[in-house]
Amino acid sequence: MTRRLLSQDVAEVRILSRDEAKQDDLRRALGDQRARFYLGDIRDRSSVEDAMHGVNLVFHAAALKQVPSCEFFPAQAVLTNVNGSANTIEAAAAAGVRSVVCLSTDKAVYPINSMGMTKALMEKTAYAFARNNPGAPTTVSVVRYGNVMYSRGSVIPMFVEQLKGGRPLTLTDPGMTRFLMSLADSVDLVEYAFAHAAPGDLFVRKAPACTVHDLAMAAAGIFGIDPQLRTIGTRHGEKLYETLLSREEMARAEDRGSYFRIPMDDRSLDYGLYFERGDRQLTKVDDYTSHNTERLDIAGVAQLLYGLAEIARETGKAPA
Repeated sequence: MTRRLLSQDVAEVRILSRDEAKQDDLRRALGDQRARFYLGDIRDRSSVEDAMHGVNLVFHAAALKQVPSCEFFPAQAVLTNVNGSANTIEAAAAAGVRSVVCLSTDKAVYPINSMGMTKALMEKTAYAFARNNPGAPTTVSVVRYGNVMYSRGSVIPMFVEQLKGGRPLTLTDPGMTRFLMSLADSVDLVEYAFAHAAPGDLFVRKAPACTVHDLAMAAAGIFGIDPQLRTIGTRHGEKLYETLLSREEMARAEDRGSYFRIPMDDRSLDYGLYFERGDRQLTKVDDYTSHNTERLDIAGVAQLLYGLAEIARETGKAPA
């Protein structure tokens, strides 16, 4: 995201995080004086406020994201993902920021683990600000991602490591499906939200999906390996498939070609709107899931993988 912004006509990009080592690595890698680094934590409102002065746009991606660690320490996930998000949104509003885009995940829809639950509450925090501050100069919106291919902690780099080490590929459930999105697509989604969001909007980029089995076979095929597959079973907190939009959201969704826009539910606190009146349209709408989106076969997945710069580095071939 930082590289994309610096490739444009921007005066300054500020990066607020608590990891000084990664900040130094990124500073050296970028070599751009327009990138300024702020050491802080979104749990600490004052450190967020220090970074907000004079800022026009905020992309909020700070979170505890690992499902297992959030399961063991759910209170820590609340402090960062919920309270820290509230600090970020409120500090941005106080500084007169024009637009705040909050990053969420498909795990926030029908969540079954602490990470997904706290990200769902992050979304609710963003929507509540928009609903309760209709005249605010700050537009707060949400983007929701599926799996970003080759992102930190994702399965593709693990498969590559296993293949290079001559080890079996470990699969949780061969029939498990996941959305596939490139890093470039995920950044496009953020920029789209900056350009088009109304207060309380949710944006989702349409994405294909594949089974874990086909992803493993596609990765192995790229390296010319006939892999041994070992099924380890579904891990704690995992679903058979992920959902990017619930049927309630799909009933309100606006199709924008490559994207869905879901406007904020701006019903009042009239309880009758929630308990006494139904919506007949909901019975005709399905969730948008990795089971019912476009399904890629092994060849289709391989074509996506060939387009990744990381795969190009590992194979020595230029991206397709």
